[in-house]
Amino acid sequence: MQKKKLYILSFGVILIGVLSYFAFYQAKQNNANDYIAITPIAIHQNGMEFIDSSVCIECHKQIVEDHYKTAHYNSFKLANENTIKGSFKKSSNRFRLNQNTVFNMIARDSGFYQEPIIDNQKTPFYSAKMDLVVGSGTKGQSYLMWNDNNLFQLQASYFTPTNSWINSPGAPDQLAPARPVIERCLECHTTYAQNISDKKNGNQFHRKNIVYGIDCQRCHGPVTKHIRYHKQNPTEKAAKHILKYGSLSRQQRLDACALCHSGLRVKTTERAFTFMTGDSLKKFSFPDYDETSLANLDVHGNQYGLLKASKCFQQSQTLDCTSCHNPHKNERGDFAAFNQKCIQCHTTIKNPVNCSGNKNEVEKMGNNCVQCHMPLADSKTMKIQIPESDEISVQVRTHLIGIYNQVNN
Repeated sequence: MQKKKLYILSFGVILIGVLSYFAFYQAKQNNANDYIAITPIAIHQNGMEFIDSSVCIECHKQIVEDHYKTAHYNSFKLANENTIKGSFKKSSNRFRLNQNTVFNMIARDSGFYQEPIIDNQKTPFYSAKMDLVVGSGTKGQSYLMWNDNNLFQLQASYFTPTNSWINSPGAPDQLAPARPVIERCLECHTTYAQNISDKKNGNQFHRKNIVYGIDCQRCHGPVTKHIRYHKQNPTEKAAKHILKYGSLSRQQRLDACALCHSGLRVKTTERAFTFMTGDSLKKFSFPDYDETSLANLDVHGNQYGLLKASKCFQQSQTLDCTSCHNPHKNERGDFAAFNQKCIQCHTTIKNPVNCSGNKNEVEKMGNNCVQCHMPLADSKTMKIQIPESDEISVQVRTHLIGIYNQVNN
């Protein structure tokens, strides 16, 4: 009887040992699988691994899904029927470049094409495929094509306010060669693109080493280690191995936005995509204009310079871009939310600012602070030629917060 108990006890110990071993082995396999499952979609020249931002949905579902709707995320996409805003229907798939040349936009099973017809010839002068879309469509879109590894901008673009095809901004009113796309152009529309031409002005890129649009990693840096850690430590609530935006200085936060929202910049010896959030922008580039002159601060692309010139900014120690903009959300047109942010500041400071505008006019505008103090303004640099019309300036909301005599809607 004693021996039987001993056998049972021994068997139990062995069974527990075997089960423990398999549990440990399974846990080890799970951890290994978690590690292997995070496959990079591109690799930065500094060795940083980029992953597909959809991986972040597991823990940050709402943030990621909201971000997918932003202009930042949709600023650079593969061309397809969902990303191209312009129409390919016969009634609206063309624009006249000049008296002799008409552009037709053609949809085929193999893709979408721009085809210029000269002097009513039956055969197009060329047929250029739209491979990539630049621009979310908020103001408009331009289209790029690959020629081997060389990237070019096509001549026809799309303008959202008129819902029509137009000549690309800056292009001549004659049929012109496709323009080379350099790395600085892509730096403001993609999270990463690898230039393989070894020249700043070269237009050769690694076609598979591109991270389309501005995604999580552009602001938060490498996330692979962060994801692997939290997959293996699911009960850990504090974010580990991730750049926390709130931990940056005010200037570091501003620099992250100024990289693309401070007008034309001259590069130092550093290449595009070498600046990372948290770096000092002045080490990588400097303005190609006089920052002290308001005349040099255009509403298109220089929101940073205009904000810095505003009294709201100058009299605050904390105001930066994210004080008003949530980069995770598409807030465009949500004036109520923006106005509330204005009111929060101007009702909590020691000397609250009371609106001195005409009460009747203010009520007509629905107490819209933004409409009055940050009106739409004509860009001096972004101008387009509407078919059968004069050249017009694209209107952009100014970030020079002030008091204006005339208000645009």
